[in-house]
Amino acid sequence: MSYAILNGKIIERSEAKVDVEDRGYQFGDGVYEVIRVYNGKMFTVMEHLHRFVKSTDSIGITLPHTIEYLTELLEELIVKNNLQLGIIYMQITRGVAARNHAFPTNDVVPTLVAYTKEVTRPIESLKMGVKTLLTDDIRWLRCDIKSLNLLGNLLAKQKATENDCFEAILYRGGDVTEGSSSNTFIVKNGVVITHQSDHLILKGITKDVILDICSKNKIPVEERIFTLDELAQADEVFLSSTTAEVMPTIEMDQKIVGDGLPGPTTRKLQELFEQEIEKQCGVLINRILA
Repeated sequence: MSYAILNGKIIERSEAKVDVEDRGYQFGDGVYEVIRVYNGKMFTVMEHLHRFVKSTDSIGITLPHTIEYLTELLEELIVKNNLQLGIIYMQITRGVAARNHAFPTNDVVPTLVAYTKEVTRPIESLKMGVKTLLTDDIRWLRCDIKSLNLLGNLLAKQKATENDCFEAILYRGGDVTEGSSSNTFIVKNGVVITHQSDHLILKGITKDVILDICSKNKIPVEERIFTLDELAQADEVFLSSTTAEVMPTIEMDQKIVGDGLPGPTTRKLQELFEQEIEKQCGVLINRILA
Protein backbone atom coordinates (compact mmCIF):
# COMPACT_ATOMS: atom_id res chain seq x y z
CA MET A 1 0.00 0.00 0.00
CA SER A 2 1.28 3.48 -0.87
CA TYR A 3 0.28 6.87 0.48
CA ALA A 4 -0.06 10.42 -0.81
CA ILE A 5 -0.72 13.86 0.60
CA LEU A 6 -3.97 15.59 -0.31
CA ASN A 7 -4.73 18.99 1.20
CA GLY A 8 -2.61 18.58 4.30
CA LYS A 9 -3.48 14.97 5.12
CA ILE A 10 -1.78 11.66 4.33
CA ILE A 11 -4.20 9.20 2.79
CA GLU A 12 -4.01 6.03 0.69
CA ARG A 13 -2.80 7.01 -2.75
CA SER A 14 -5.73 5.24 -4.42
CA GLU A 15 -8.04 7.63 -2.57
CA ALA A 16 -6.19 10.80 -3.61
CA LYS A 17 -8.59 12.23 -6.21
CA VAL A 18 -9.13 15.75 -7.53
CA ASP A 19 -12.17 17.33 -9.18
CA VAL A 20 -12.41 17.65 -12.99
CA GLU A 21 -12.83 21.42 -12.52
CA ASP A 22 -9.57 21.77 -10.65
CA ARG A 23 -7.76 24.68 -12.31
CA GLY A 24 -4.53 22.70 -12.50
CA TYR A 25 -6.28 20.22 -14.78
CA GLN A 26 -8.05 22.83 -16.90
CA PHE A 27 -5.50 25.66 -17.07
CA GLY A 28 -2.22 24.36 -15.65
CA ASP A 29 -2.92 27.01 -13.01
CA GLY A 30 -0.40 25.94 -10.40
CA VAL A 31 3.22 25.19 -9.58
CA TYR A 32 5.24 22.16 -8.54
CA GLU A 33 8.46 20.91 -6.95
CA VAL A 34 10.52 17.71 -7.12
CA ILE A 35 12.67 16.86 -4.08
CA ARG A 36 15.36 14.18 -4.17
CA VAL A 37 15.50 11.54 -1.42
CA TYR A 38 18.69 9.66 -0.56
CA ASN A 39 18.84 7.13 2.28
CA GLY A 40 15.31 8.08 3.29
CA LYS A 41 16.25 11.76 3.75
CA MET A 42 15.35 14.78 1.66
CA PHE A 43 18.24 16.60 -0.04
CA THR A 44 18.16 20.43 0.02
CA VAL A 45 14.58 20.34 1.29
CA MET A 46 14.51 23.92 2.59
CA GLU A 47 15.81 25.28 -0.72
CA HIS A 48 13.09 23.40 -2.61
CA LEU A 49 10.32 24.51 -0.27
CA HIS A 50 11.42 28.14 -0.33
CA ARG A 51 11.41 28.03 -4.15
CA PHE A 52 7.95 26.43 -3.99
CA VAL A 53 6.69 29.34 -1.88
CA LYS A 54 8.33 31.86 -4.22
CA SER A 55 6.55 30.26 -7.19
CA THR A 56 3.17 30.28 -5.41
CA ASP A 57 3.65 33.92 -4.45
CA SER A 58 4.55 34.77 -8.06
CA ILE A 59 1.17 33.57 -9.34
CA GLY A 60 -0.92 34.71 -6.38
CA ILE A 61 -1.62 31.39 -4.67
CA THR A 62 -1.49 31.40 -0.89
CA LEU A 63 0.12 28.25 0.51
CA PRO A 64 -2.31 26.89 3.14
CA HIS A 65 0.46 25.42 5.33
CA THR A 66 3.72 26.60 6.85
CA ILE A 67 7.04 25.31 5.53
CA GLU A 68 7.61 23.67 8.91
CA TYR A 69 4.35 21.73 8.71
CA LEU A 70 5.01 20.74 5.10
CA THR A 71 8.46 19.45 6.05
CA GLU A 72 7.01 17.28 8.81
CA LEU A 73 4.30 16.00 6.48
CA LEU A 74 6.79 15.10 3.74
CA GLU A 75 9.05 13.34 6.24
CA GLU A 76 6.07 11.30 7.44
CA LEU A 77 5.16 10.45 3.84
CA ILE A 78 8.69 9.12 3.22
CA VAL A 79 8.45 6.88 6.29
CA LYS A 80 4.96 5.58 5.45
CA ASN A 81 6.04 4.74 1.89
CA ASN A 82 9.39 3.32 3.09
CA LEU A 83 11.20 5.39 0.44
CA GLN A 84 14.98 5.12 0.53
CA LEU A 85 16.04 6.37 -2.92
CA GLY A 86 13.68 8.38 -5.07
CA ILE A 87 11.74 11.62 -5.30
CA ILE A 88 8.82 13.48 -3.79
CA TYR A 89 6.59 15.19 -6.35
CA MET A 90 4.52 18.05 -4.93
CA GLN A 91 2.16 20.50 -6.61
CA ILE A 92 -0.41 23.10 -5.71
CA THR A 93 -3.19 24.50 -7.88
CA ARG A 94 -5.52 27.45 -7.43
CA GLY A 95 -8.27 24.97 -6.55
CA VAL A 96 -11.67 23.84 -7.81
CA ALA A 97 -13.94 26.42 -9.45
CA ALA A 98 -16.28 26.77 -12.41
CA ARG A 99 -14.18 27.22 -15.54
CA ASN A 100 -13.34 30.89 -16.04
CA HIS A 101 -10.09 32.46 -17.16
CA ALA A 102 -10.22 35.03 -14.37
CA PHE A 103 -9.13 33.90 -10.92
CA PRO A 104 -11.93 32.55 -8.70
CA THR A 105 -12.98 34.30 -5.49
CA ASN A 106 -10.80 34.10 -2.39
CA ASP A 107 -13.01 31.46 -0.75
CA VAL A 108 -11.74 28.82 -3.24
CA VAL A 109 -9.19 26.64 -1.42
CA PRO A 110 -5.97 25.65 -3.25
CA THR A 111 -5.42 21.94 -3.96
CA LEU A 112 -2.14 20.56 -2.62
CA VAL A 113 -0.94 17.06 -3.52
CA ALA A 114 2.30 15.13 -3.04
CA TYR A 115 3.46 11.58 -3.60
CA THR A 116 6.70 9.60 -3.67
CA LYS A 117 8.35 7.58 -6.42
CA GLU A 118 11.37 5.29 -6.39
CA VAL A 119 14.03 6.70 -8.73
CA THR A 120 17.54 5.25 -8.92
CA ARG A 121 20.66 7.30 -9.59
CA PRO A 122 21.58 7.23 -13.33
CA ILE A 123 25.05 5.87 -12.54
CA GLU A 124 25.96 4.63 -16.02
CA SER A 125 25.04 7.96 -17.64
CA LEU A 126 26.89 9.86 -14.90
CA LYS A 127 29.99 7.77 -15.61
CA MET A 128 29.91 7.81 -19.42
CA GLY A 129 28.06 11.03 -20.26
CA VAL A 130 24.99 11.62 -22.43
CA LYS A 131 23.97 12.86 -25.87
CA THR A 132 21.99 16.06 -26.37
CA LEU A 133 20.51 18.10 -29.19
CA LEU A 134 19.87 21.81 -29.68
CA THR A 135 16.45 23.31 -30.25
CA ASP A 136 14.66 26.67 -30.11
CA ASP A 137 13.41 27.82 -26.71
CA ILE A 138 9.71 28.44 -27.44
CA ARG A 139 8.60 28.76 -23.81
CA TRP A 140 7.01 31.77 -22.11
CA LEU A 141 9.04 34.55 -20.49
CA ARG A 142 8.62 33.55 -16.83
CA CYS A 143 10.66 30.36 -16.76
CA ASP A 144 11.75 31.26 -13.21
CA ILE A 145 8.27 30.17 -12.03
CA LYS A 146 8.10 26.38 -11.70
CA SER A 147 4.74 26.31 -13.44
CA LEU A 148 2.60 23.31 -14.37
CA ASN A 149 2.53 24.76 -17.91
CA LEU A 150 5.29 22.61 -19.39
CA LEU A 151 4.18 22.06 -22.98
CA GLY A 152 7.21 23.85 -24.46
CA ASN A 153 9.51 21.75 -22.26
CA LEU A 154 7.67 18.56 -23.23
CA LEU A 155 7.96 19.23 -26.95
CA ALA A 156 11.70 19.79 -26.60
CA LYS A 157 12.15 16.67 -24.46
CA GLN A 158 10.15 14.59 -26.94
CA LYS A 159 12.35 15.81 -29.78
CA ALA A 160 15.40 14.73 -27.79
CA THR A 161 13.85 11.35 -27.03
CA GLU A 162 12.98 10.73 -30.68
CA ASN A 163 16.61 11.43 -31.58
CA ASP A 164 17.97 9.05 -28.92
CA CYS A 165 19.21 11.92 -26.77
CA PHE A 166 19.05 12.42 -23.02
CA GLU A 167 18.20 16.11 -23.16
CA ALA A 168 17.41 19.09 -25.39
CA ILE A 169 19.52 22.21 -24.85
CA LEU A 170 17.45 25.33 -25.55
CA TYR A 171 18.44 28.65 -27.06
CA ARG A 172 16.82 32.03 -27.81
CA GLY A 173 18.37 33.67 -30.85
CA GLY A 174 22.05 32.85 -30.47
CA ASP A 175 22.00 32.60 -26.68
CA VAL A 176 21.80 29.34 -24.72
CA THR A 177 19.24 29.31 -21.88
CA GLU A 178 18.95 25.84 -20.28
CA GLY A 179 17.82 22.27 -20.91
CA SER A 180 14.20 21.19 -21.22
CA SER A 181 14.39 19.86 -17.64
CA SER A 182 17.86 20.91 -16.52
CA ASN A 183 20.32 23.76 -16.24
CA THR A 184 23.24 23.88 -18.69
CA PHE A 185 26.91 24.57 -17.93
CA ILE A 186 30.02 24.87 -20.06
CA VAL A 187 33.66 24.79 -19.01
CA LYS A 188 36.28 26.82 -20.90
CA ASN A 189 39.90 27.07 -19.78
CA GLY A 190 38.93 25.82 -16.33
CA VAL A 191 36.12 28.38 -15.86
CA VAL A 192 32.58 27.11 -15.21
CA ILE A 193 30.00 29.22 -17.09
CA THR A 194 26.22 29.08 -16.72
CA HIS A 195 23.27 31.38 -17.48
CA GLN A 196 22.49 33.78 -14.64
CA SER A 197 19.28 33.12 -12.73
CA ASP A 198 16.64 35.41 -14.24
CA HIS A 199 13.20 35.13 -15.85
CA LEU A 200 14.52 33.10 -18.80
CA ILE A 201 15.60 30.05 -16.79
CA LEU A 202 14.59 28.14 -13.70
CA LYS A 203 16.74 28.91 -10.68
CA GLY A 204 17.83 25.32 -10.23
CA ILE A 205 18.46 24.03 -6.71
CA THR A 206 21.15 21.65 -7.98
CA LYS A 207 22.63 24.50 -9.98
CA ASP A 208 22.92 26.58 -6.80
CA VAL A 209 24.54 23.68 -4.94
CA ILE A 210 27.12 23.40 -7.76
CA LEU A 211 27.84 27.13 -7.66
CA ASP A 212 28.30 26.96 -3.88
CA ILE A 213 30.67 24.00 -4.29
CA CYS A 214 32.66 25.96 -6.86
CA SER A 215 32.94 28.92 -4.52
CA LYS A 216 34.09 26.78 -1.59
CA ASN A 217 36.67 24.97 -3.73
CA LYS A 218 38.01 28.00 -5.62
CA ILE A 219 36.72 26.79 -9.00
CA PRO A 220 36.24 29.91 -11.18
CA VAL A 221 32.63 30.65 -12.16
CA GLU A 222 30.91 33.11 -14.47
CA GLU A 223 27.13 33.47 -14.26
CA ARG A 224 26.27 35.07 -17.57
CA ILE A 225 24.66 34.49 -20.93
CA PHE A 226 26.78 32.37 -23.25
CA THR A 227 26.27 31.81 -26.96
CA LEU A 228 25.81 28.83 -29.22
CA ASP A 229 29.32 29.48 -30.54
CA GLU A 230 30.72 29.31 -27.00
CA LEU A 231 28.76 26.12 -26.41
CA ALA A 232 30.22 24.56 -29.56
CA GLN A 233 33.77 25.54 -28.55
CA ALA A 234 33.52 24.51 -24.89
CA ASP A 235 36.08 22.15 -23.36
CA GLU A 236 33.34 20.48 -21.30
CA VAL A 237 29.55 20.62 -21.12
CA PHE A 238 27.37 19.31 -18.33
CA LEU A 239 23.77 19.50 -17.15
CA SER A 240 22.29 19.66 -13.67
CA SER A 241 18.92 18.78 -12.17
CA THR A 242 17.40 17.14 -9.11
CA THR A 243 17.55 13.65 -10.62
CA ALA A 244 20.41 14.08 -13.13
CA GLU A 245 22.76 15.63 -10.53
CA VAL A 246 25.98 16.65 -12.39
CA MET A 247 25.47 15.02 -15.80
CA PRO A 248 28.31 15.11 -18.37
CA THR A 249 27.36 15.91 -21.97
CA ILE A 250 29.67 14.19 -24.46
CA GLU A 251 27.77 14.84 -27.69
CA MET A 252 25.59 17.67 -29.06
CA ASP A 253 23.78 17.45 -32.38
CA GLN A 254 25.94 14.40 -33.24
CA LYS A 255 29.14 16.39 -32.62
CA ILE A 256 31.58 15.18 -29.97
CA VAL A 257 32.29 17.48 -27.01
CA GLY A 258 36.03 17.63 -26.19
CA ASP A 259 37.51 14.15 -26.44
CA GLY A 260 34.13 12.45 -26.03
CA LEU A 261 34.63 11.70 -22.33
CA PRO A 262 33.50 13.53 -19.16
CA GLY A 263 36.06 16.25 -18.47
CA PRO A 264 38.18 16.81 -15.36
CA THR A 265 36.15 19.73 -14.01
CA THR A 266 32.90 17.80 -14.42
CA ARG A 267 34.43 14.78 -12.68
CA LYS A 268 35.63 16.96 -9.80
CA LEU A 269 32.19 18.51 -9.41
CA GLN A 270 30.57 15.07 -9.41
CA GLU A 271 32.87 14.00 -6.59
CA LEU A 272 32.20 17.15 -4.57
CA PHE A 273 28.45 16.90 -5.20
CA GLU A 274 28.41 13.34 -3.85
CA GLN A 275 30.22 14.60 -0.76
CA GLU A 276 27.47 17.21 -0.29
CA ILE A 277 24.79 14.51 -0.57
CA GLU A 278 26.58 12.41 2.05
CA LYS A 279 26.88 15.41 4.35
CA GLN A 280 23.10 15.90 4.30
CA CYS A 281 21.77 12.36 3.82
CA GLY A 282 24.43 9.83 4.76
CA VAL A 283 26.86 7.60 2.87
CA LEU A 284 25.88 6.67 -0.70
CA ILE A 285 25.88 2.97 -1.51
CA ASN A 286 26.48 3.52 -5.23
CA ARG A 287 29.05 6.18 -6.00
CA ILE A 288 29.86 7.25 -9.55
CA LEU A 289 33.53 6.35 -9.49
CA ALA A 290 33.42 3.58 -6.86
